[in-house]
Amino acid sequence: MLEVVRIPVLSDNYVWLIHDDASGETVAIDPAVADPVLEAAAARGWTIDQIWNTHWHGDHVGGNAGIKAAAQAWGGCTITGPAAEADKIGTLDRTVGEGDQVRIGAHVARVMAVPAHTAGHVAYHLAGEKMIFVGDTLFAMGCGRLFEGTPAQMFSNMARLAALPGDTTVYCAHEYSLSNGRFALTVEPDNKVLAERVAQVEEARARGEATVPTSIAQERDTNIFMRARDVAQLAERRAAKDAA
Repeated sequence: MLEVVRIPVLSDNYVWLIHDDASGETVAIDPAVADPVLEAAAARGWTIDQIWNTHWHGDHVGGNAGIKAAAQAWGGCTITGPAAEADKIGTLDRTVGEGDQVRIGAHVARVMAVPAHTAGHVAYHLAGEKMIFVGDTLFAMGCGRLFEGTPAQMFSNMARLAALPGDTTVYCAHEYSLSNGRFALTVEPDNKVLAERVAQVEEARARGEATVPTSIAQERDTNIFMRARDVAQLAERRAAKDAA
């Protein structure tokens, strides 16, 4: 079994640590900064052996160099990220794309190309463990802004992710659930499941609690971008959310 730890950093980012007790390996996903991630690992007696980046934005790769420097004390840290964005992530040791594999101990993650938020964005899917790390592609009740891609690409991403088993746990990189949910209700005001979820999120956030990870099943029921019937509807909803 893998242990996953959520580390809140900056204003609304989450860095994820994955630890495999059998091998002793630990992976950091999208470390925005180094020190809180190193501290969280050290508090558990772990050392960070790998970093997996989903895309090039600074709030996902900003901690790479600091973690790699610290890792010299325990034998190093291998940094993996999207080949299509290698020119923007100077700390990469390995580049990957669609269909490639990365490993933590005996556990295998398949790389999925999910361009739209950025041109080379990838996700890491551990099918055997029913986990996927999606960066800024899919959020609870939302999706990433289309900074470098198209509505058609994001629509394709949503369809691919929706096709995963419903009990797949989705680890996204930001705490956006409240704003996403409130906007989603303006689009689907009669969606009772969505309304119940937003109420739960409001209560959780009032208590200062995190609202992710989520699941594919939850997103099928409540994510207006995953539920868009076609590219045009997704584009309309994304533009409206951007302007909200």
